[in-house]
Amino acid sequence: MIVPMYVPTYFAADDEQVSNLLHRHGAADLITPTAQGLVATLLPLLFEPAAGGHGALLGHVARNNPHWQQPATGESLVIVRGPDHYVTPSWYASKAEHGRVVPTWNYLTAHVYGELVWHDDPAWLDSLVRRLTDKHEAGREKPWKFDDAPAAFVAGQLRAVVGVEMRITRIEAKSKFGQNKPEADRQGVAAGLRAEGDVDGARMVGH
Repeated sequence: MIVPMYVPTYFAADDEQVSNLLHRHGAADLITPTAQGLVATLLPLLFEPAAGGHGALLGHVARNNPHWQQPATGESLVIVRGPDHYVTPSWYASKAEHGRVVPTWNYLTAHVYGELVWHDDPAWLDSLVRRLTDKHEAGREKPWKFDDAPAAFVAGQLRAVVGVEMRITRIEAKSKFGQNKPEADRQGVAAGLRAEGDVDGARMVGH
């Protein structure tokens, strides 16, 4: 039995936050239940929203990784993480008012569940690694292209991996950025994060 993620109503992530997270994340943890127990691998994954009814996450593992050789006994889970940061009580306006404050951690995360399909097809893998490379090279002054490497070398690298597609069945997501705090406390957190150079964190708090 899988127990749902604890998500208070005020921390529920909306569809736009989830979509942005799945499109823009870097690497995520793929966790699969097997007869031998849980197997986990950290992978860069590509979100394919048009696949199936709920989309799919695409990636690859080393051929020597036993993860792909062990049949799943249930839904697999991918844990995708977005921005996160520590929050010191010193940033809260309410610290000076009553002192009843404690540290916390703000974060955005999604638990993505689905069924795994493994791909041992050079053409499928070639397409995937090119798309993954283009995604992460985008914005660089001189993006590296897959064809920059010798063709024979690339072919050998592709033979050393196996593709994975997780066909999504459901998503549980949480966006915890102080929505349950007074406005003055949230402003204090945002100001503290900006002072530390965490502009994205301040933006997630909403200020």
